[in-house]
Amino acid sequence: MNLTELAARLGEALQRLGAQVTTAESCTGGGIAEAITRIAGSSAWFEAGYITYSNAQKTRQLGVPAELFEQVGAVSAEVVQAMVHGARQNSGARFAVAVSGVAGPGGGTAEKPVGTVWIAWADGSQVHAQRHLFSGDRQAVREQTVAAALQGLIALAVGEKPVRG
Repeated sequence: MNLTELAARLGEALQRLGAQVTTAESCTGGGIAEAITRIAGSSAWFEAGYITYSNAQKTRQLGVPAELFEQVGAVSAEVVQAMVHGARQNSGARFAVAVSGVAGPGGGTAEKPVGTVWIAWADGSQVHAQRHLFSGDRQAVREQTVAAALQGLIALAVGEKPVRG
């Protein structure tokens, strides 16, 4: 299923609930919000998108504690959980997704190789986070991240957990 189809399915699910979604994006640079706003009428269910590429903006716009970056790094469960909480709180949306990862081609380490992406989803105060290791070039990693983010939001909106396994 392509990104436009996923976004349309998300919109249908959110409209049935009368709910809105917000996004907090780092490695995708707004790709999730762009996929969502391709859908005509998305203004009824898309509340806001935060593109917080730098750590400073993650702290400034989303309230991510600055000390987390030194403790666990930007690509971590703790950071995406803080991002998703801040986005949901700031926007007032019921649902939120946050992503932070290493899209490449550089920037990877032994612990966090290129393709490592953390995604967090929230439905109210309930938060789920998951680590992914995507393959391919920068564009492929970003596209796979957008797809996984949308799939997780759809799962939440229909009452399922957004995580594998």
